[in-house]
Amino acid sequence: MLSDKIRLSAKEILEKEFKTGVRGYKQEEVDKFLDIIIKDYETFSQEIEELQQENLRLKKQLDEVSKKQQPVQQTGTTNFDILKRLSNLEKHVFGSKLYD
Repeated sequence: MLSDKIRLSAKEILEKEFKTGVRGYKQEEVDKFLDIIIKDYETFSQEIEELQQENLRLKKQLDEVSKKQQPVQQTGTTNFDILKRLSNLEKHVFGSKLYD
């Protein structure tokens, strides 16, 4: 599952604290960048949730359509069998008149 592979949540990014050093990064720049990352994570999470819901809906719809379709039963009848039955039917209906 995708959520098992994601290491950070938007909340974890928001709450992350960095130690400051003598020549560290500007705190405002880091915060602005993290805000962009958080928004992206939220967007990705929402998109993933929507796609998972759509996937479930489509699978359910496919199952319903599959259940409604009747399976085709094969009778094992060949063309030869059909022709033989047709010939017998003609003999029965028309009798010897057909072959005179």
